[in-house]
Amino acid sequence: MVSETNETLNFRALLLSVLNYGVTMATASSDENFFQNCPASYCSEGGPEIRFPFRLETSPPSCGAPGMKLRCSKEAETILFHPNLGLCKVIDIEYRYASIYVIPLRASKCPLQKIISTNLSTDVYRPYGHGVTLVSCSTEFRPSNEDLVAGPISCLSNTSHFSYLVYSLQSMDVLPLDCIVISNDIWLPPHKKNWIRLRLNEIAEGTIAFGETMFKWSVPNISNVCQQCEIGGRHCGFHSETRQAFCKKHSSHVKVIAATSSVATILVLSVIVAAALYLTLKSKYDEEIHSKVEMFLNTYSASKPTRYTFSEVKKITRRFNNKLGQGGFGSVYKGDLSNGVPVAVKVLENSKGEGEEFINEVATIGTIHHANVVRLLGFCSEGSRRALIYEFMPNASLEKYIFSRASDTCCQEKLTPNRMLEIATGIAKGIEYLHQGCNQRILHFDIKPSNILLDYSFKPKISDFGLAKLCARDQSIVTLTAARGTMGYIAPEIYSRNFGTVSYKSDVYSFGMVVLEMMSGESSSDPQTKNDNDVYIPEWIYEKIVTGQELELIREITQGEKDIMRKLAIVALWCIQWNPVNRPSMTKVVNMLTDSLQSLKMPPKPFVSSFG
Repeated sequence: MVSETNETLNFRALLLSVLNYGVTMATASSDENFFQNCPASYCSEGGPEIRFPFRLETSPPSCGAPGMKLRCSKEAETILFHPNLGLCKVIDIEYRYASIYVIPLRASKCPLQKIISTNLSTDVYRPYGHGVTLVSCSTEFRPSNEDLVAGPISCLSNTSHFSYLVYSLQSMDVLPLDCIVISNDIWLPPHKKNWIRLRLNEIAEGTIAFGETMFKWSVPNISNVCQQCEIGGRHCGFHSETRQAFCKKHSSHVKVIAATSSVATILVLSVIVAAALYLTLKSKYDEEIHSKVEMFLNTYSASKPTRYTFSEVKKITRRFNNKLGQGGFGSVYKGDLSNGVPVAVKVLENSKGEGEEFINEVATIGTIHHANVVRLLGFCSEGSRRALIYEFMPNASLEKYIFSRASDTCCQEKLTPNRMLEIATGIAKGIEYLHQGCNQRILHFDIKPSNILLDYSFKPKISDFGLAKLCARDQSIVTLTAARGTMGYIAPEIYSRNFGTVSYKSDVYSFGMVVLEMMSGESSSDPQTKNDNDVYIPEWIYEKIVTGQELELIREITQGEKDIMRKLAIVALWCIQWNPVNRPSMTKVVNMLTDSLQSLKMPPKPFVSSFG
């Protein structure tokens, strides 16, 4: 019986190999036919290469994707017909990034005006690049920072108003007060040179003078497959029968591994093949993430923190010999720039979300400057190695002083009621700026003590924007695909929409929890954490405030300090209301912290008390 079973297995393995060989040969033949029938072509020597998903209009329809037909002009120029923009000259095609650079052909005295007044998005194409805003000012001015502002634009200006371009993520405080926004939806193609060294005037010159535009293309069942092919160094083709895109094989030779009588040999080969497949897929996945990050950096429209090589990062950190801390993202090291400025270098060893954390950090704090937001001085991106370089905060994080007060006299002395008020007010002003001070609202989604850093004078600075989300300033509701933040600081509505919609009020909740922890010296983030009265910290503080009792602290405090503690408690309890509608905005929070105690109203009892 055993012998018969082995013979059966051998026969089936042999039959499967033969069948697989036939299918592979047929597929390979079909693949080769596509590239024979649809070879790459050019309109002129040195012009853009035309291949799938594009095709020339003289090629069979099956050689290209729908809506991606090109033609050659009499002047041997490559021409794209854009449904809304009309005939455009193709300057370049980057298959790896699914992008095409074009210039409208029809003459216009003001090409930028045509770009602004035309709906550039179609079923296949959408504009992409540096996001800029067009503003009109009643007086002409010379930009104080020409890296961030371009203009005036002569064809859009006259004696009564002057037009300028400014980066969309940039705060409007770089402009005079008489400037108004004309259009937000303008995209400048990434410059072929190193954009980090270029001013906005240089980046915008092609669009202002010629209407140069970059489009990303997207076709279902084709774009994603083809982009992965290109990242792997292979061209893309299309099966007419299955209506699916595929990658061209590196070689047309097909090798068949014959089945043997040894099942063990087959298993060993299977393991080797599986391991090779895993390494190949992982390599492609890592390369795709690297490509995504590089595409972002090439189109990044911020105030240009310096980009460093990884060897320069090693030199800055003296080969990573002074480690400041460790987190889920990786490690933080102390370092010094060449001019002697001390820095903290965060090395993203375990970056998640396909580079999202790195992109979020550079796209948010790389664009803003505020006294209560940590400053990003530089970054590094080399393959999978990424690092962020921040200004150094010598007093570490707020977490160190909150949870060490019971055992550390030094921490007790430094975190006095007056300093708590200063820290709370600084944090509130920083969040207020993120919510209201930029062209786009920045929602942090991870406000907690460990993300509040303290400088030489104990001024707080908000850090770690890996979970941040950008949205329009007037957008009241935010869509999240998954919960963001740290347990205990996450607003209830992020867990369940039954509590309300996710918005900027979610950061307000986190701020309130941080203030309660700072006051009590204990974690209010865990309902299992009790004090001597065996109650949840927010409820305990609420009962103290309502009944007029004093909050017990480690040391004796004056009446003025008691008033400060009561003010902090009232503000924090307003912030942690479970219904987002009942929470104040951060602007209101700043006002409450700077107003007198007598002007504050008692908040409703926090809903969380029902768990006590």
